[in-house]
Parts: sequence; C-alpha cells; structure tokens
Amino acid sequence: LLTLSGHAGGLFDLAYSPDGTRLGTASGDGTTRAWNAVTGKELLTLRGHTDEVWGIAFNSDGTRLATGSLDRTVAIWDAASGEELTRLAGFSDWVLDVAFSPDGARLATAEKGGRVRVWETSTGRELFALSGHADEVFSVVFSPFDGGKRLATASADGTARIWNVSLTRELLTLPIS
Repeated sequence: LLTLSGHAGGLFDLAYSPDGTRLGTASGDGTTRAWNAVTGKELLTLRGHTDEVWGIAFNSDGTRLATGSLDRTVAIWDAASGEELTRLAGFSDWVLDVAFSPDGARLATAEKGGRVRVWETSTGRELFALSGHADEVFSVVFSPFDGGKRLATASADGTARIWNVSLTRELLTLPIS
C-alpha cells in the first residue's frame, strides 16, 4: 500500500502518466502535484490556480499536464519541469475536467454550466464549443481508437453524449438516468 500525502485539501481527480511512472493529483488546496507512482515521492508541486483544481490529464507522451480549476482557467504545464506553458481563460464557469486528444494537439474542457470547448494546445486558441447538455459536464474523454475524432461527455443532466469533433456535431445521446 502506498499513501501519498502533502495536499492541504481533498483530492478531486488524478491521472497516471502514459508510462505509469507518475501520478498527478488535483486538489482542493489549489495545487496539482506529480508523484513517483512506485515510491510515492513528490516530484513537482504546480502552483498557479487561485481556487480548487478539479481536472487533470497527461498528454499521450507524458510531456504535458493540463489542469482545470474553479478559478475558471486551464493551465498546461511542462510535466518534467513544472513550468506553466499556456493559460486558457475566458471560461464562463468552473472548469471541472480536461482531456487531451490522442495526438496532444487539442484539449477538451468541461464546464459547470454545461459547455464543452475544444482548444488548440499549441496556441491556446479556442477551436469550437459544443452545446447540448442541460447541466454541469463532469467528464470529457477523446476516443483513443479513431485519432480522437470522437469525444464523449458525461453530465449531471443524466446523459452521456458522443460528439464528432471533426464535424462539431452530436452523434449520439445516451440517457443514463
């Protein structure tokens, strides 16, 4: 059993690096930490958000880490040095989850108000927004099997939705409740 300690607040999300050697944690104390997943040693503490961090994701080669926060921003970090590379702003509500596309070129974000946005990671430019959920979106994930052409979202409105991000349209709604 391995116990990681160091955050001053509760944990809201975590993510393994693709090679399984690191674990990232998102916390109510406003920080994100990277840990050695074998020894439990803290490797990095990422500070930059001014409120709770709810979403965390590594890109597919483990070189970048994205975090989403209740401060209505997303940060993209260098996963080795901890340097903040990009700050995405202009969100109308809390950012509850983040997900990189398989190639790392895009980042999906989920907002409390039900909005999903897709961003270009190299420039920080918003590419498009997807609307359809009637309540907060808690989870976003790109399909790993088709180069990230599909995005799945899960919401408190009782639905999961599958989107074609190439066409920016909804393909399927799965009523969960």
